[in-house]
Amino acid sequence: MSAAASPGTALYRRFLEAYPHEAALELETLPAEEASAVVSGEPADTVVAVLDHLAPGTVLRILAHLPATERSGLLHAMEPARAARLLRHLDVEARTAYLAELPAAITRELASLLSYPPDSAGQWMDPRILPLGRWSTVGDTLRRIRGLPSGSIATLFLVDPEDKLDGRVDLQDLAVADPSESLAALARPVPVSVSEFAPREELVARFEEGQLASLPVLDYAGRLTGVVHQSALVSAVQEEASADLQAMVGVSREERALSSVRFSVTRRLPWMVINLATAFLAAAVVGLFEGLIGRFTALAVLLPVVAGQSGNAGAQALAITIRGLALHEITVRHWVRVVFKEMRVGLLNGLAVAVICAFGVYLWSGSAGLGLIIGLAMVLAMVAAGISGALVPITLTRLGQDPAQASSIILTTVTDVVGFAGFLGTATVLAHLI
Repeated sequence: MSAAASPGTALYRRFLEAYPHEAALELETLPAEEASAVVSGEPADTVVAVLDHLAPGTVLRILAHLPATERSGLLHAMEPARAARLLRHLDVEARTAYLAELPAAITRELASLLSYPPDSAGQWMDPRILPLGRWSTVGDTLRRIRGLPSGSIATLFLVDPEDKLDGRVDLQDLAVADPSESLAALARPVPVSVSEFAPREELVARFEEGQLASLPVLDYAGRLTGVVHQSALVSAVQEEASADLQAMVGVSREERALSSVRFSVTRRLPWMVINLATAFLAAAVVGLFEGLIGRFTALAVLLPVVAGQSGNAGAQALAITIRGLALHEITVRHWVRVVFKEMRVGLLNGLAVAVICAFGVYLWSGSAGLGLIIGLAMVLAMVAAGISGALVPITLTRLGQDPAQASSIILTTVTDVVGFAGFLGTATVLAHLI
């Protein structure tokens, strides 16, 4: 941040208001204590717009360094579903302390959202609904809407005297209607709705089915309890997908392109050390065949070929399986079908690649025996890679772990060890053909 736009100046405040995304990128480069000092004292709505562009972990670290009154003000200003998702990242003690700082009504609202299962409609919904009856007039409704936050409502939902869903009114129809007209004349049927416990996959399906910007959420008695905004759901799904890609290669879900060097190193280094340990394991396997490699140096040249192909085959199986688990196309109980399918894919791809590879090695070395060895090893390695790519994420899911977090490192270890052992083991048995 430049001196001309230092915290507290009108220019700085204007920067936060007009360019929240760019301001968030700047905050990510600062330690949490400095970032909290930057936003301290600024209007809550302005700060919340900036925090919306930051990862949950980064937001919580900033909140932790703010005075309790400012922290409660920011949580109060946030969309309730967003605030609840942030609080879910805290342990019970810290979460309770944060809730105690808020007004009683907000505490009850957030506690209710936190009581729903993760990734359910209740967790994603915005409980700040405007209950309207068919008897309300257009003029009265417009006056009530003007007191709400800008952009918080795209569709109005009507309720009957028992608070049960009774129709919807689009803002476009409301804006051009006569002020004295009742909402009953503008009401349309609601094509779809969901229960509070509907999973995220059902939310996505219902949005596609109903073509709504907001999806009404009903309790067990059919009463309207909130709405899920499509924009919030899409944004969260995109963020989770990108976080999964980072986690698969041992990068923290909270790291961003402009995160500080210290933050990046502390998050990446542990996984690098683990990966180094697994690399030594693969190297130890190669070391068992040191004598054989000394006699036939061509084997050392071909080792990366086997490792590269098996690693690629395993990564393909891994990506498909993790996607299937994430979208609930498959569950843990489908493991036999998935593993058997990837084993057959690995076998067929392995045979095709083995023929090409064996022929290429024969042209290069002039040894039919060496071509046969690498061909057999290629089939074995790619079958093992396909099985591992499917089995590793399913096993991690069964153990209650995030399949994206460590799958890549485990898979790399398996494909390297099996690939090297298969290739050099086959070469040991068929050494007389080289």
